[in-house]
Formats: sequence, C-alpha cells, structure tokens
Amino acid sequence: MKSIIMSADDYAQSAEIENGILHLIRLGRLTATSCLTLSPRWQMSAKLLTPDIRQNADIGLHLDFTQYAHPLRHSLPTLIIKTALRMLSKKQIKHSIQIQLDAFEDALGTGPDYVDGHQHVHQLPQIREVLIQELSHRYANHLPWIRIAAPPVGDGLKAVVIKLLGAKRLEQLVIANGLPYSKSLLGVYAFHLNADDYRQQLNVWLSNLETTADPIAMMCHPATGVKDFTQQDDPILAARFAEYAVFADDAFVSLLADKRIRLIRGSQFMTS
Repeated sequence: MKSIIMSADDYAQSAEIENGILHLIRLGRLTATSCLTLSPRWQMSAKLLTPDIRQNADIGLHLDFTQYAHPLRHSLPTLIIKTALRMLSKKQIKHSIQIQLDAFEDALGTGPDYVDGHQHVHQLPQIREVLIQELSHRYANHLPWIRIAAPPVGDGLKAVVIKLLGAKRLEQLVIANGLPYSKSLLGVYAFHLNADDYRQQLNVWLSNLETTADPIAMMCHPATGVKDFTQQDDPILAARFAEYAVFADDAFVSLLADKRIRLIRGSQFMTS
C-alpha cells in the first residue's frame, strides 16, 4: 500500500477550523494538524487537543510571520522580498520562533511533533536557517519532523512558486542537521473549488501518488460551522467548508481503499 500524511493547517485560527479538524481526526480522516500559537485563541484551542486527539494525530507548529502581530509580521510578498535580500534581523527571527515554540510547549507540555509554515514561510531564506538551528538545539533528543513544501510541478504555477521559494535548500539543511522530513507536498490549489471539484482534484492527487520510501504529506484546510460568509474574516472559508465536506464523506474512505492508500502519522513513520 501507499502511505500519506494527511495534515490540516491553521488550527486555532477560528472555532470553525478547530471543529472541522477535531472531528476529522476523530473520524480517522486526518493524521496531523499544525497550530497557530500566536493566535489569541491558542490557549483555549490547545485545551481541545485532548489525549484521544493526540493519540491519533501529530500536533505541529504552523510557523507564522504573516498572520498575527509580532515584531516581524509582514505581508507575504514583503516577507519574500526582505528574506531574499536578507534584510531581516536574525535576532528578531529567532525571538519570533522562540515565542511560538514557547507558546506551544506552555499549552501542551511538549515540543511539536512537526513544523511547517503558514503560507510556507518556514522555507524562506533567513527563516529556514534560524528555524533549523533552533529546532536542532532545542529538541536535540527528540527532533520534530519538517514538512517540506515541494509540490509536484504539474499542480500549476502556484505550486512552482512555492517550491522555488526554498524547498530544495530547506531539504538540504534538514538532511545536514539530521531532522526527519516529508519530501513532497500535495494539496496546493487556488482555493477556488467547490466540493465536487475538490473531490475530483483529490482523486487526481491520490491517483498520481507514487510508491516511495520517502514520506509524502498532503495539506488541507477544513472547517465546519454555520455558512455565514458575511460575518467571517476568512478569504478561503468557502474552500474550507468544501474540503471538510469531502473529507467527512465516507466516499473518501472508499477512495483511499480503491487507491490502496493508508493514512499515517509522520512521527510514527519517521525516525530521527
């Protein structure tokens, strides 16, 4: 059988996102979720990550430099330019990473099972170097795995751009420092699909999944709740509801069985 890590982003951003992710973990449809620990909701949201949830899914850090207020918050385009020109303070980058890891540890009592990035910022220049140094020092005895954002080229221009922003260099750093990692990333699209179209795209991703010894991750962004878009400050909320509908449907289980795919936890599949 083929194996894939099914990872949901943006935990702690909203109640709709938390509810969707937690329900899908309990259904066995997700095996990982990454958390925005700078969110004002984080302390409350962390309490919902009960032992039964943590037994069935890896809980990771969704490293953030673009969503919530902290010394280095920038829009993604600005952050890309500044990191490419190496204009950011390494001291401030380290401080931001540390406060996010501190918040994770304070709420959950452990370090993260894995680390990825909100809008894939973890693989940008400057940030990736400081991040790997901090993780290697802080968790030397139990290294988290890293979700590298290297989508297939066939997933379109957005996938190409994400990959070119630092996937190869991040992989080199991770290997050099002995951290486990997922080598490829599925799930990149423009958040424009309804549930039927997303189901078809999911079938394409899973149909093209290769049998490999290297773990592969797929990201998703599910949410469930009242579909009142006028009251929500979330530009991809419609896509979140569509994704949730697909993963919550038993047809998803049938699709996995048909493709001979099993969902795995990265922390159990990889050894550091």
